[in-house]
Amino acid sequence: MMEDETFTDISGKAISLSCQDHSSLCKEFVVSVPKVSIGKVMVYTCCVWLLAYAVFFFTENTAVLSSAIFITLVGMMLHIHFVKVDHETLLFIGSLGIQLSSSYASGRETTTFIEMGKIKDIVINEAIYMHQIIYYLCVLLKDPSEPNAVARVVPLFQSSKPRLNCLVKVYKSCQEILSKC
Repeated sequence: MMEDETFTDISGKAISLSCQDHSSLCKEFVVSVPKVSIGKVMVYTCCVWLLAYAVFFFTENTAVLSSAIFITLVGMMLHIHFVKVDHETLLFIGSLGIQLSSSYASGRETTTFIEMGKIKDIVINEAIYMHQIIYYLCVLLKDPSEPNAVARVVPLFQSSKPRLNCLVKVYKSCQEILSKC
């Protein structure tokens, strides 16, 4: 069974949450953000190139134009490859652990796996971000030397930054699986 719901991120932009139940102990959550807007890319590119042309007009140095073209092209490539995330996936398998994946606009993917034995709990935490309080879902990892302590906190959905109503839906499903293990 697959459910798709639309939510917003902390900036008010639309994101979608897909929930898929593979079994009672295996659920997959995919948070997707809108694709790169070609219009927005063209506006930024035109602004940089017009600024470079204005500088060229007064200095008559062609290196300014060449540098502007080179910098915008390299900047766009770096942004698409390292910054712009298309979707983030949380695959929770009760008997094994949690797999976290991020797919970038360039097609690059990063994946992290956390074993079930290392997971202490999954919680919704709050933080202050740009003069506002935001909520984020995170995995608390056990400290091997002291069982009641938390060794590390691993935040989930770092790029998409969903709002609390979206996080609560994922949180409840994860707690349901944790309670069965």
